Amino acid sequence: MNNQTPRPSTAPEVGEWQFSGTKDVQTTCADWSLASVGNIQGVELKLITNVLTDDGTLTEIYRKDWRLDDLPVEQIFQKIMSPGSISAWHAHRQATDRLFCGYGRVKVILYDARKHSPTLGLLSIHRLAIERPSLLIVPPGVWHGVQAVSDSPAIVINAVDIAYSYEDPDHWRLPSNSAEIPYQFKHRA
Repeated sequence: MNNQTPRPSTAPEVGEWQFSGTKDVQTTCADWSLASVGNIQGVELKLITNVLTDDGTLTEIYRKDWRLDDLPVEQIFQKIMSPGSISAWHAHRQATDRLFCGYGRVKVILYDARKHSPTLGLLSIHRLAIERPSLLIVPPGVWHGVQAVSDSPAIVINAVDIAYSYEDPDHWRLPSNSAEIPYQFKHRA
């Protein structure tokens, strides 16, 4: 799912509640499609339907004819994340990531730091899970962090358009608690 950080809303009148809160933003439409709240330019989210078979389910992860982008797939890799673990922050100057959660649940936080982007400074949160498969396209220049939020390990599969260069990595990092990105991960107890 895609949503922005919850924003303050008009608080209930004094005396109506004992304490104030933060109003949720819309994440789902009446037809169960995901609401397009705070989309970062170039980010795409493709909901995928599982095919039920006699022996389980089949899930397509990527198809060229979905027309999400016209880029090649040069490398596919998986990352197994322990429950509660955080992999952040990452960005690429040239490579596009295509993220898919093959098992468990993850929260993917995106932050647009591209100087000439119309969505510069926008933060968006996406939840990827085995229960509702989807493919998230993350363009170059968008910082991203991933946190495993299920009680079991999570598997994240990435189908990149430019293979990782061991000699000259197109991989930029910030610590997960960087003050440069307006998001703080909640660490599990």
